[in-house]
Amino acid sequence: MATQIVMDSTGDRRHFFEREDPKGLAEAERRFKKFTAQGFTAATRTPAGDLKLIRSFDPTAEETLFYPHLVGG
Repeated sequence: MATQIVMDSTGDRRHFFEREDPKGLAEAERRFKKFTAQGFTAATRTPAGDLKLIRSFDPTAEETLFYPHLVGG
């Protein structure tokens, strides 16, 4: 089961989906496009545990993290 984790000001939300399920996969891709269009950065975890930025939906990713742009001053 793959996971999409969305970080925001309220904490995080996790969305689980089966990559073999066409409906689940389509929903995950729609969610990816929605959050990246809203300005979230998307990243996957490498085997070493590091984050790797991605610009397009990766249906093979075990875990995708979405985090908002930092605002500071």
